[in-house]
Amino acid sequence: MLKILYVEDDEMNRDMLSRRLERKGYQLVLAVNGEEGIALATSESPDLILMDMGLPVVDGWEATRRLKAMPSTSSIPIIALTAHAMVGDQQKSMEAGCDDYDTKPVDLPRLLAKIEALLDRGRGHAGAESQPAAE
Repeated sequence: MLKILYVEDDEMNRDMLSRRLERKGYQLVLAVNGEEGIALATSESPDLILMDMGLPVVDGWEATRRLKAMPSTSSIPIIALTAHAMVGDQQKSMEAGCDDYDTKPVDLPRLLAKIEALLDRGRGHAGAESQPAAE
């Protein structure tokens, strides 16, 4: 089962999206701020990270930069999620090291397509070997 770390400070968003992703067959690990997200990314070795950008303690941009700078987490794909779809946010997220970007409210089919594309691209990442690649 593929593991997704979802870093989100809003309890309602976290609960709603995590349940929808679990129904799609993903194992979810949840963090409520960037610092916790960094710690869980290191200890849990997720296959993919969904990173809210407007986080307390350490924001999503800084958490992403730190994760991409560490050899143990640098190859984990990160999708930036933000409700503040301001001009420049996507570029700022990509410059921080995010592999993709999506806006809230989440459009589940669109987000799932992005998750699958990144997971297919990185099937060699630790933990992904238990899931056969789709033919």
